[in-house]
Amino acid sequence: MRTWETKMLFASVVASPKLLLQLCVSTLHFIFCALSKVCNWTAGSSKAAKSAVSSLERKVSQGTVRDAATPTSVNYHFTRKCNYKCGFCFHTAKTSFVLPLEEAERGLKLLKESGMEKINFSGGEPFLHDKGDFLGKLVQYCKVDLQLPSVSIVSNGSMIKEKWFQKYGDYLDILAISCDSFDEATNQLIGRAQGRKSHIDNLYKIRNWCKQYKVAFKINSVINTFNSDEDMTEHIVELNPVRWKVFQCLLIDGENAGETALREAERFVISDEQFQDFLNRHSSVSCLVPESNEKMRNSYLILDEYMRFLDCRQGRKDPSKSILDVGVKEAICFSGFDEKMFLKRGGKYVWSKADMKLEW
Repeated sequence: MRTWETKMLFASVVASPKLLLQLCVSTLHFIFCALSKVCNWTAGSSKAAKSAVSSLERKVSQGTVRDAATPTSVNYHFTRKCNYKCGFCFHTAKTSFVLPLEEAERGLKLLKESGMEKINFSGGEPFLHDKGDFLGKLVQYCKVDLQLPSVSIVSNGSMIKEKWFQKYGDYLDILAISCDSFDEATNQLIGRAQGRKSHIDNLYKIRNWCKQYKVAFKINSVINTFNSDEDMTEHIVELNPVRWKVFQCLLIDGENAGETALREAERFVISDEQFQDFLNRHSSVSCLVPESNEKMRNSYLILDEYMRFLDCRQGRKDPSKSILDVGVKEAICFSGFDEKMFLKRGGKYVWSKADMKLEW
C-alpha cells in the first residue's frame, strides 16, 4: 500500500469509532486463531487442561507467573491398571495407555536435565505391566544412565517376585508397599486384596527380600473409615520400615468421587479429628510420617501415563501438556506444585541407600 493510501486509511479509522472497533475485533480474531494452533493437544488431553492453559495465558498477560519450580522429586504414574480394587483409589484405570519404553526414557532424561534428583514409580500397580520388566528397565535406566541419587517404587506387592530383585534390586533404593490394615477381613472390605491371598503374609515376605537384596523397605497406609480405629503399632515396629507414610483418605473428582469416577470413596472419608486420633494412637512409632489432605494436594509433582503434570489443588486432576511435547519448564507451570509445602514436609531430602546407612 502506498504512503498516501495508508494515511487516508488511518485518518478514516480514527474518524470512525465503528471502523476502529471492527479493526480491533478482526485483530483479536487473528490472535485467537493463532493461539488455537499453538495450543493443540496430544492424545488423552482434556477440556480441563485447555482451561488451565487459558488461566496461565491470563497470568502471563498480567505478569503474575512465578519462575518455574525445579522438579527435584517426581512421582511418575506410568500405568493406571491395577489388580486390586481399593475403594478409595485416587488414580484409577481410566485408560490402559503406557508409553513406549524409549519415550518414557526420553521424558525421564528431560526431567533429569531440569533438576530431578528423585524418581518414584507408581500406578495403578507398576509391577503389572510386562510382569515388572518394563518397570525394572526404567529403574535401571534412572540409576545407571541418569545416575539419579534416589529411585523408588510404590506397589501393592502382590505381583513382586524374588527374581525381580535378583535382576533389578541393585538399581532400586526404596520399595514402598501399601498396607492399610493388619486384619485380613479389613483388607477385603477396603479392596486391598486379590482372591484369598494373604496381603499381610506377602508384606512380610517382601520385607525379607528387601533386607536380603539391600533395598530400603517402606510402608504406605491410607487411613479411612475401616481402619481408623486400628492400632498397628506392634506390626509396624516388628516390620521396622525406614518410613511409615500415613495418608488421610482424599477425594479426587473424576477418580474416586463424582459422576465420571470409577470409585465411590465418600464412605471411606474420615474427619481431620479422626485422622489426628489415629496419629496420636501411634505417636510412639518413630518412623511415622503423616500426610494430611492439605499436604497431598499440592506438595507432590505427579506425572500421569502421558507424562503430563497433574494439578490437584481444585479437588480434581487438571493435566498440563506432556513434557514430551513442550518440555519440563512449560509443563510444570500447570502442576499446581507448591514448593514451600514440598520443603515443609521434608520433600527436598533425597533418600538413597547410602544416606540411610541401614544395617542389612
